[in-house]
Amino acid sequence: MDHSHLKEQAQRSELLFEGRFLHARRDEVRLPDGSVSTREYVVHPGAVVVIPLLDDGRVVLERQYRYPVGQVMVEFPAGKLDAGEDPFVCGQRELIEETGYRAREWAYAGRMHLAVAYSTEVIHIYFARGLEAGERKLDAGEFLDVFSAEPQQLLDWCRDGTVTDAKTLSCALWLQNAIAGGWALPWRPVAAEAAGR
Repeated sequence: MDHSHLKEQAQRSELLFEGRFLHARRDEVRLPDGSVSTREYVVHPGAVVVIPLLDDGRVVLERQYRYPVGQVMVEFPAGKLDAGEDPFVCGQRELIEETGYRAREWAYAGRMHLAVAYSTEVIHIYFARGLEAGERKLDAGEFLDVFSAEPQQLLDWCRDGTVTDAKTLSCALWLQNAIAGGWALPWRPVAAEAAGR
């Protein structure tokens, strides 16, 4: 399908802010009708979110205080990609660091764009099962609680507003459809060495 009639062409780009991992830019763009406008956006390195499935059917979740919104959020384990890092490697690392769990099987579900109007962030979605508990390795300055819940409980929290984190809401949709059998997952075993054992 040809979408060329919708594309905007960058004419000029200006760096507004350069942080440790986020940057902000302002671009001048030519619109499809030939007029010119500006686009301000955040450049993000990308991230991974993991939906960890326990053998009894529960999912592993986290509670973490998120400073920008000033509240404790219920989320699936997630983290940003390091420069040049493979998303699968990032997912394994984040699962171990934040929860202590290692998984024997992984499935790549897909990717999502978190805030398409103002950010380049792409989040890769992985499912993990065959979990084995271990010691967490939280980053310095990282504080979070790990707990588990029935999938239906998570869906109830999504409906009643307890869960408002966008990536977790999206992953709840994936989880619901995977459990129902509507969305098949390409499960693959992970070698012990690759799992970090």
